Amino acid sequence: MESVLNKGTPAGLGVDKAYDVVVVGGGVAGAHTAMAVARFSKGRLSILLIDRNSAEEFGKKTRMGWSCGDAVSKKSMDFVCSNLGISYGHPEIEHKVDGVLVYSPDHESKVLFDGDGYILNRKVWASRQLEYLEKFGVEVRHGVDAHSLIASDGYIRGVRCKDLSTGEDVEFYAKVVVDASGSASKLRTNLPIQSYIEREIDKENDVIGTGRYIVEFERGEDDPTWFDPRYCIIHLDQVMAPGGYSWVFPKGENKANIGLGVLRRLLKQRNARLGVDENLQDLIEKYLSLNRAVRNPRPSSSPLDENNIFNIWQVPVRRQNDCLVANGFAIIGDAAWMPRPIDAGGIGPALEASIILGRHLVEAIEMGDVSQAGLWRYNVEYVRRRGYQMASFEVLRRYLQGLSNERISFGMKYFLSQEDVESIKRREHPRFPLLTSLMRYLLDGSLRRKIREDPELAKGLRLTAEKSRRLITLYGQYPEEPSGFEKWHKRFLAELNDAYRRLSPQTV
Repeated sequence: MESVLNKGTPAGLGVDKAYDVVVVGGGVAGAHTAMAVARFSKGRLSILLIDRNSAEEFGKKTRMGWSCGDAVSKKSMDFVCSNLGISYGHPEIEHKVDGVLVYSPDHESKVLFDGDGYILNRKVWASRQLEYLEKFGVEVRHGVDAHSLIASDGYIRGVRCKDLSTGEDVEFYAKVVVDASGSASKLRTNLPIQSYIEREIDKENDVIGTGRYIVEFERGEDDPTWFDPRYCIIHLDQVMAPGGYSWVFPKGENKANIGLGVLRRLLKQRNARLGVDENLQDLIEKYLSLNRAVRNPRPSSSPLDENNIFNIWQVPVRRQNDCLVANGFAIIGDAAWMPRPIDAGGIGPALEASIILGRHLVEAIEMGDVSQAGLWRYNVEYVRRRGYQMASFEVLRRYLQGLSNERISFGMKYFLSQEDVESIKRREHPRFPLLTSLMRYLLDGSLRRKIREDPELAKGLRLTAEKSRRLITLYGQYPEEPSGFEKWHKRFLAELNDAYRRLSPQTV
């Protein structure tokens, strides 16, 4: 395929153009993938990034703004910056934290995980990403909406778009199209070639509705379970955030990103049980009013937060798509369902995946093989670095969603060991050794009494640990080539579906 010519041609002219890589979506995943391709190819490959937003609103996630919890681990940020030779600082990095604290519903138990991290100003960060894209020589087309893929001979060959400023149609061709257009991607859903990529997500069980405010406030009571400028705080509460969680992520001593996420099916059940008709925004405002450490909350007055004060959006909370590539096509970020199932954190997975995908795109194109097999190493390396834990977290999330506040508090207080806390710090599934070790059970009379108080909870947590081990073992056997995928996937889904069946509230 010939290299791109006349880089300055406006999209509205409808001129067909050929690139090595076309990236659809200017969010975190899309922008850093484009940078990675440019970096690893040393500028030899032609890259087009398409974003539906204007240049002034680059990377905007929804019409309401740069929707996000704004948190990312230092580990993930360091990984992408060191690989790309870039750096981020103030004001896009708005605040530094020492980790994430998860509190039980009764606020009596807590678990620290993720270590050092940053709270971002996503709007400013997007502008910095655009500056780097220009430095890397990536062509960016603003105000262009990609609506369908072009296919021939079993390969994706390009993408059909509409110039939103002129209404004209335009097509772009590429050796590989990268879909980074979000969880509701039209491209993935309507993928027109045969592929192992799953098109649709289970919207009833695996999509969380989320919303947040960016607020300034005066400090109220000195209660670190409600606000601590050193930590991101997550509250588990099935009444306040059924099927999800609520959060207070500090952006300074008197500023925070405060919001929550809910599973809509469980929100309906909760409303029916309580005889109320509360929506997501109602719950967020109630959560704000209950925060005893935050007094007189009001919208951020910073011009850097303009048009980004309140957002509502959806987040996928299952494992990543079991296959991420097809002939001439790859998916990443929310389009690949990469946010962590247990906490919906999507920035870290997107950053790390962008480096992996960028490297393998360059290798495949330079080897002249952009088939599913030629792109397959992206699958394998992502699973080995990040993805191997995600199905086990998906199982744990689904189990916890069926528990009451009282049982979650009881389990965190009596059944989480120090080993579990250390596992969670490492982003690993807790093994619940207090419940799986026969010797501990025989020697610890207090533990035996607690298990007898809620034997079904103990049984369920033991089973999640057992299923976690089995699913991680299966991910360790992820096929090195596409020819082994169907056999592996059949075994994997059998194990996962057995976990769903055995851990449902009706069977535990």
